[in-house]
Parts: sequence; C-alpha cells; structure tokens
Amino acid sequence: MSNPRHKPTICLVTPALADANNGNWQTARRWAAMLAAKYTVHLLPKWDGEPADCLIALHAKRSAESIDAWSQRYPARPLVLVMTGTDLYRDIAVDAIAQRSLAQAHQIIVLQELGGLALPAALRHKAVVCFQSAPMRRARVKTTHHLRALMVGHLREEKSPQTFFAAARLLAPYKEIFFDHIGGPLDPALGAQAQRLQAECPHYRWLGAQTHAATRERIARAHVLVHASHLEGGAHVVLEAVTSGTPVLASRVDGNVGMLGADYAGYFDWNDVNALAKLLQRCHEDRNFLQQLSKQCAERAFLFAPEREQSTLRGIVAGLLQDGRSHFE
Repeated sequence: MSNPRHKPTICLVTPALADANNGNWQTARRWAAMLAAKYTVHLLPKWDGEPADCLIALHAKRSAESIDAWSQRYPARPLVLVMTGTDLYRDIAVDAIAQRSLAQAHQIIVLQELGGLALPAALRHKAVVCFQSAPMRRARVKTTHHLRALMVGHLREEKSPQTFFAAARLLAPYKEIFFDHIGGPLDPALGAQAQRLQAECPHYRWLGAQTHAATRERIARAHVLVHASHLEGGAHVVLEAVTSGTPVLASRVDGNVGMLGADYAGYFDWNDVNALAKLLQRCHEDRNFLQQLSKQCAERAFLFAPEREQSTLRGIVAGLLQDGRSHFE
C-alpha cells in the first residue's frame, strides 16, 4: 500500500507538449496544476515505466502504447482515458488500437455533455463529463461600425478552415466584415491557401501561430469566434470565447452542441458556407441577434468555471484511488 505520508503519484500522458500549443496541451498543463495540491504529477509525452498510483492518458490512439504498457503491468491501478475529437468521432469506430484503449480504461473522460453517446453502448457506464475551463474575463465594449470574426485552430482538415476561407471570399464585397485567422500551417497546403487568400482579400488576415495569451486577447477583442470543425471533442477555444464574452458561430456537430447547448442560435451545418456567411451578416446588421448569442453563451459560462473543472477532476481521481485499485507493492 502507498505510504500515507506521501502524496499519491499520477502520471499524466499527453502526446502534445508545450511546443504543440494546442488544446490537448492546454488541458494537460491545466490539469497538472489542478491536481498538484493533492498529488505528485508527472507530465509526460509517454509513460516512462516509473511506478505511479494512477495513469491519466489523453488520446486513445496516440497514447495507446502507454495505455497498453500500464494495463499490462498494473491492471488493477486506475487508468483514466481522456477522449479527444478524433478519438470519439473517428478512431474508435474503425481503429482496433483505439478500441483496445477504451476497453483497458477504468474511467473515460469526455469533455462535453454529448461525448458519452459516441462510445460503444457497453462502455458508456465508464464515461464521465468533465468540462474544461478558463478564467472568466470582463466582456469588452466593441465597436458597432464593423464586425470582426476570428477563427482559432491550427490549419488541418479536422478544423475545416476551408469553410472560413470560403466565407471570407463570399463576403468580400462587405467591407465592414473582417476575418482574422490564428493557427499554424500543420497542413502546408492549407497554409498556402491562407496565404493566397490574404493576398487576394484584404479583409482576411492569417496571423499564424500565436501564444496562448495573445490568442485569448484576440478572442476577447473579436465580435464573434467562428468554430467550423468537422471533428471536435470539446474545443478549448469555444469555452475561452464564452468566458471572454465573445459569442460563437459553430458547426452543428456534437462536440460543439455538447458545449453550447441544443437550443443555441449560432449554429450552421458543417461545411455550409452560405449559412455561415448569413450568420455573419446577421451578426453585423442585427445587434439584437448578436446580443442574443452573447446572452446564451453567458448562460453556459458556469459550466466552464475553473473551480468546477478542478472539483470534477479531483473527484474522478479520488474516487478511483479510494476503490483500492492503486497500490505500490
């Protein structure tokens, strides 16, 4: 049994570390800090084989080697799997490695309230929702003379940047609607498209990769955040917009609906450029609609409070450790 005079040890595995500057890294960094008061936390890209009381792994497929090694060595010690968008809405349906990770986990964390429905029915009892969080910021006073739309996400297929590109081209005649785009060119072809669009459409700016602090500042200053993803497990950038007083225009996929609520008025069907363009025009021309979106987002903001996330996360870990599954021999 663990020495009670020492904090239990948690190995937190994430395939993305600080240099990735993505949502998975932000989750892992924040969770390590939230758990540090009660546990000794080792934040690693891969489990190094050192003994620990609990393994928390982000991503069923990309962390599968760590998950399998832990399960083989310590089958009775808690293994918590955190599901990402590509896990939930692609990999677990077709990939045997991801499916094995699901079976090996004692608890499966999903990041929004519809996430559990994507799991196989026989495994849904393992699922628990843990909304991510961000500190609340005072909403900015923003000009009514123009509308600034911001998209945040590295340029890759899952984030559907082409929808944002196409909306910028479609609304080129509307000189009072501006498009800002933050994200590194993970797909070089998409980066080339962003560069070309910037040269052809002066109201579109590709800002490349930005620091987390700089990104949050731009989110706070934007009139709307556009989140066009095809695959989404529960986007950190969505809750950062909500907690900054910036409403969201989002693709109607479960990862977004599970965060913003079924009745939210700011959805467009995935890849429906015309619908996104109409929403942007309406946000610019009808400030009552923009206020409606802001009010709906504000009503969901309590879900993304840091103290709520910390309480949920600590409760998950404490519950598993109290089950007696963890013990150093």
